[in-house]
Amino acid sequence: MAEVGILCPEQTPNFPVLQHESEDLKDYYTLGRKLGEGQFGTTYLCTERATGLQYACKCIPKRKLISQEEIEDVGREVEVMSHLSGHPNIVTIKGAYEDAVTVYLVMELCEGGELFDRIIERGTYTEAKAANLTRTIVGVVEACHRSGVVHRDLKPENFLFKTKHEDSVLKAADFGSSRFFEPGDVFTDIVGSPYYVAPEVLDRHYGPEADIWSAGVILYILLCGAPPFWAETVQGIFEKVMEGEPPSFDSDPWPNISEGAKDLIRKMLNPDPKKRLSASEVLKHPWIRVDGVAPNKPIGSLVQFRLKQFAAMNKLKKLAIRIIAETLSEEEIAGLKEIFTEMDRDNDGAISFEELKEGLLKVGTTLKDAEIFDLMDAADFDQDGIIDYGEFLAATLSLNHIELEENLFAAFQYFDKDGSGHITTDELLDVCHEFKMGDVRVEDLLNEADVDHDGSIDYKMFVAMMRKGNGGVGHQTLRCTLGITDVLTHD
Repeated sequence: MAEVGILCPEQTPNFPVLQHESEDLKDYYTLGRKLGEGQFGTTYLCTERATGLQYACKCIPKRKLISQEEIEDVGREVEVMSHLSGHPNIVTIKGAYEDAVTVYLVMELCEGGELFDRIIERGTYTEAKAANLTRTIVGVVEACHRSGVVHRDLKPENFLFKTKHEDSVLKAADFGSSRFFEPGDVFTDIVGSPYYVAPEVLDRHYGPEADIWSAGVILYILLCGAPPFWAETVQGIFEKVMEGEPPSFDSDPWPNISEGAKDLIRKMLNPDPKKRLSASEVLKHPWIRVDGVAPNKPIGSLVQFRLKQFAAMNKLKKLAIRIIAETLSEEEIAGLKEIFTEMDRDNDGAISFEELKEGLLKVGTTLKDAEIFDLMDAADFDQDGIIDYGEFLAATLSLNHIELEENLFAAFQYFDKDGSGHITTDELLDVCHEFKMGDVRVEDLLNEADVDHDGSIDYKMFVAMMRKGNGGVGHQTLRCTLGITDVLTHD
């Protein structure tokens, strides 16, 4: 295994971060491939020399710790994780090391990916499964609070599956914002992530109840794939949170979701922290209990949800998504292929109106025939009256794939035939002919993204058009906003 190079000491001052004398990480472990990257550090696969066992090693360059508070946060993360060690749903910390330039946190390896990724890629989801995952998340919160720890940054990205198996254990993995507390302690620093932050945090007067709010937001996302308080700017999100209005249950799939789930969400997202349920009260709620009432049936249809999203998009965006769908691997679209095969009853490689209607009725759609026809019409690129496999993929592709930088760049290059860095009307016309889109005005397509009206679209305009108006559903939309944690973390 290739070993990751260690940074040279000249790159940063040598100052201590950990509270104990550190041994040399290289004496015990070798670092391999990169697993992920966060705000302060990069995580690598890590192999113990003595046993060959694999772990994850979070490497935090000291040069990124620019304040005393950030230095203390790293030491506190080690302390908190050690304090919570042994909980089945919290990642175990194996050891902490440092040298002149880097702090290394060696932790249990979780290879199943983030909670959000798994949700967004599913074909259908059940309330019982959502209840089970929420029970795990709130169980972690209860353990934290019982141990005198407030997490302060609960979000789907901070929960990892141990393995890729469907029934894998879920584990909390990041405690960088956590603090120890005594009953009655009040925190005043704004910390967390915009979509999940409680109103009292924005008011700079909060306690452990803020964790329940964040868990309630996660539950809402588990059930519908979008956050309850959404806007295109951070300030807009904060204003929605501070308004004190209950979350909306009007749009799909909420009409098909049980009252028990909605009741629990309302009680977890009560804007008054004194009236909000505690972790132990949440775990006793009839909907979330092991023997609870959460139904084990699909929550509406992801196909219907995504078809509706797709129908609302402009034609240039639809065409770009069609191109992205063509480039994805079999593994990336395996779930959608399975759904397509199931809906294509006569195995002719296309979905007719009757097959689409039958498939949607199976999962409890309340759509009328005219509404189903409109969804089908939006997905039917060549207007031949059926949805072929390529059209189906484009119309049901997750925003997680659509917003990925490498996919957007590949789509832009596909349009930009001459490599000039701009998409022109002639290039748009060529692509429209390729996909048999004969009924579109190319000038109208161009105007969807040509904000400076110079007759062409550059990459920045293209990306802005592709990411705009996605309702906070895409992972990259969430990540773009959540990546500004430094704005929230400091006074």
